[in-house]
Amino acid sequence: MLRIILALLLSVPAAISQELRVTAGVADDQVLQRGPSGGADMPFGGTAKDADGRTVEARLLRQFVTLEGFDWKAVSTIAQGSWSGALKNIPTGGPYQLELRIAGTDAGATIQNVMVGDLWVLAGQSNMDGNALLKDVEQPHPLVHSFDQADHWLIAEEPLHNLPGAVDRVHWNRTANGPPQRLEGDALRRYNARRTKGAGLGLPFAVEMVRRTGVPIGLIPCAHGGTSMAQWDPALKDRGGDSLYGAMLRRVRAVGGKVSGVLWYQGESETHPATAAVFFEKFQGLVASIREDFGQPDLPFYYVQISRYTNNDNIDSWNTIQELQRKAESAIPHSAMAVAIDLPQDDGIHISTLGLKRLGLRMAHLAQGLPRGPRPVSATLLPASATGWQSDVIRVSYSDVNGRLEAPDRIAGFTIHSSSGEPVPLIFETRVDPKDGSAVLLYLDASLPAGATLRYGYGKDPYCNLLDSADMAAPVFGPMEVLR
Repeated sequence: MLRIILALLLSVPAAISQELRVTAGVADDQVLQRGPSGGADMPFGGTAKDADGRTVEARLLRQFVTLEGFDWKAVSTIAQGSWSGALKNIPTGGPYQLELRIAGTDAGATIQNVMVGDLWVLAGQSNMDGNALLKDVEQPHPLVHSFDQADHWLIAEEPLHNLPGAVDRVHWNRTANGPPQRLEGDALRRYNARRTKGAGLGLPFAVEMVRRTGVPIGLIPCAHGGTSMAQWDPALKDRGGDSLYGAMLRRVRAVGGKVSGVLWYQGESETHPATAAVFFEKFQGLVASIREDFGQPDLPFYYVQISRYTNNDNIDSWNTIQELQRKAESAIPHSAMAVAIDLPQDDGIHISTLGLKRLGLRMAHLAQGLPRGPRPVSATLLPASATGWQSDVIRVSYSDVNGRLEAPDRIAGFTIHSSSGEPVPLIFETRVDPKDGSAVLLYLDASLPAGATLRYGYGKDPYCNLLDSADMAAPVFGPMEVLR
């Protein structure tokens, strides 16, 4: 009898000591970037104990039901304690559950809540990093996930950016007498508990994209407040996580290397005469480098024209950056600009939580390929003698208008300037042209001086309120020649 028992024990397969671990590839809560065909490959790999030569099998479930075509199948053979494989062309959607096992054993592993959809990079400075009050923030959505700055996938919630706890050293707090230090453990928890600001436009954008398309969204937060184009220089990419560009590139590669697009909000740090003079070239170079390094020459790049600042320094340079940003979308293919000049703020320079929600919707509007919103085309003087009106009128024509132009109150933001650039108070009334909803009429109480130009949003803290029917705002522009 003892011999029989011993024989039975010796005949038990080695599976009781075998172990399967997933250490690479897909992770819980990850969003995989879909390809042109609408599907995505799901890579995975790991280790296995005492199982060389055995087969690893995989299957995919959605809502606890095996996805058609993805029942148990062999994906790898274990060699020297390691294995790797992939499932191909998983359809857009989810969430999916990946189950893995060593064939013929009880050893297995599970990856939960994986989705296939679109990845978007969030980059730039503080208005993208998120400096709005953490009050009345956009609520999480089960189809919107984030690759947080600690390199963990999770359901996205405000604040998306957490610089002190980031993997990349470029984001860490600087100390007075030592190197940058990363916050971890209790120190990081205390920092997060004290935060009162941090809402951004990324989560409202993503939730709106899901509402419009039903496609899952994965966000990759990479922004850092107060940073300049020099700090985002692609030439610094070889420094990896010690540079902003290098850190962004590392994070994109960590989630598969391809994304649906980039959302960018930066430019406040360029509003000095020296930096404004080279901004356009640097901005074009940044976009070109991102597209080259991501291997996506037509990658969509959507950015925001800088808004307001209750400060009187470098007014001309501030408006210069706004004008260069306005012109950039015509010079850079597959780009478009969202406008924020009309939005409320939480302090002198940072857009409010409510304002960022609207801005996120405007970015989603651009990402959907819809009309960009009012873009100034020309300003033409119509003399009273030729029109029969009681005064001269400047007619400002716009393109890309959704519906018609409108404003919540009397239209504000236009100014006339002399040939030397000084404001000249001439406009006593502004109306949408009753015969053309894509034009604005500026009524003048005196003759237009020779060489006069037109601006919209002049200064650093103007009041502007011209919109279209889709809540897409008219951009700051000028100086623009007034045609006669």
